[in-house]
Amino acid sequence: MSDPSGRPSCQLLAGPPVRLTLAGDWTLGATLPLPESLIGQLGTDATVRFETAGLGRWDSALMVFLLQVERHCRERGVEVDRGGLPEGARRLLRLATAVPPAEGGVVAKPPGFLARVGTAALAFTAEARAMLAFIGEATLAFGRLFAGRARFRASDLWLTLQACGADALPIVTLISFLVGLILAFVGDVQLRQFGAEIYVANLVGIAMARDMAAIMAAIIMAGRTGAAFAAQLGTMQVNEEIDALQTFGLPPMDFLVLPRMLALMLMLPLLTLYANLLGIIGGGVVGAMSPNVSVIQYWNQTLGAITLLDFAGGLIKSAVYGALVALAGCMRGIQCGRSAAAVGLATTSAVVTGIVSVVVACALLTVVYNAIGI
Repeated sequence: MSDPSGRPSCQLLAGPPVRLTLAGDWTLGATLPLPESLIGQLGTDATVRFETAGLGRWDSALMVFLLQVERHCRERGVEVDRGGLPEGARRLLRLATAVPPAEGGVVAKPPGFLARVGTAALAFTAEARAMLAFIGEATLAFGRLFAGRARFRASDLWLTLQACGADALPIVTLISFLVGLILAFVGDVQLRQFGAEIYVANLVGIAMARDMAAIMAAIIMAGRTGAAFAAQLGTMQVNEEIDALQTFGLPPMDFLVLPRMLALMLMLPLLTLYANLLGIIGGGVVGAMSPNVSVIQYWNQTLGAITLLDFAGGLIKSAVYGALVALAGCMRGIQCGRSAAAVGLATTSAVVTGIVSVVVACALLTVVYNAIGI
């Protein structure tokens, strides 16, 4: 019999079968009984049947109680008969228990040190395999280009040349001039102690021609153009435009990646030459401020210090850097997922991968140049 006050009540009556009577209003604002004290009275071979003749209003509070009762009964090996429940409650219980709880819902023990190392090693191996596969596909695309069988639009190449070249001149101008200025300041402070301020020209000229101009231009392009490549291709991946190209029989490596790689490999050496000039001018501004060095002396000293081999070494490096930055940007864009967040991750990864690749390539090429005497 229900409580006249409408308060929820629950009583366990002996059987068999054991009857669990529910009465009153089972709503969220009421104080509900605890199922643990009731189920603890049952044996392991009992069967529980619900009786709800006195049940009043109910909502999700009743469902939570019933789910807890069934969970405790299941743990004790007690069978539950839902036949006495209202039809709506039975349907909701079927929906709630149709799919078992996910294993991820339970807080798992964090993996150990060896497990983390193994996971990182497997991820690195998979990443290296994917990178080598992409480089191989890009190499095959260049082979098709030289054979005259590459399929891309010339207008795409010209637009990318403009984006990688003329549009990048302002930032390259600023950074290269300031890098030459900084190198000259650092060298002037040290060389002035020996009365050798004139050799600031050697320091700035050789550093810019051999390494600094190429690597600074490459880092600028990795943050500017490499990120743009990844964002463009990643957005195309999200919009399924790359899948559409494959459906039409157009290989994405030829149509999307090849023009971008060509543009960056062609324009980065030109930007490096421009960065050389701006860096030397920046160093000349500092050198001209020295009372013991004139502009003509600084210029003549620069011409005597730099050889064509220095410029050639820097230009070769810049072409390699251009290929690496383009590969990093295009690869991350092609590998992008199908969400907006994935585009952001691909862009960030493209910048990081491009800069790391440029620095590693600079170190390796410097060692090679030293070994062959360049």
